[in-house]
Amino acid sequence: MSLPIGAILDALVSHAASLGRFERVNEHEPKNAPGSGLTCAVWVDRIEPITAGGLASTSVRLVFNLRLYAPLLSVSDDLVDPQLVAALDELFAAYTGQFTLGGLLRHIDVLGAYGTALEATAGYINSGGNEFRVFTITLPAIVNDLWEQTA
Repeated sequence: MSLPIGAILDALVSHAASLGRFERVNEHEPKNAPGSGLTCAVWVDRIEPITAGGLASTSVRLVFNLRLYAPLLSVSDDLVDPQLVAALDELFAAYTGQFTLGGLLRHIDVLGAYGTALEATAGYINSGGNEFRVFTITLPAIVNDLWEQTA
């Protein structure tokens, strides 16, 4: 078996895009300022073996970063966090409800059984001379029996 990274990324992007909250959803961390409106970017952060699955195979913890961007000049300061948190709330509900991403994963590690749990951290980023309020989501996904172990 090989890591179905394309299908997993597509599922994560589809979840985010289906909310209708984002002007764009990227499968990469943007190198330039994301533009006006809310943006979501998805990328792989790390892949690490875990002690789970079969006796002769390796399961992995696949950790994604999703970053939600809101330009600070586009709306009233009082509306920025509520917009981002409303989108974050819908994403977390989708990840909890789509626990296996349609069978692509064993599960999204919502509670952190194999490391850091699903979480979001707020901050600010300056990109292209523009200031953005961001939430960076850590999304851990568990994939069972990915690689065969041989002697």
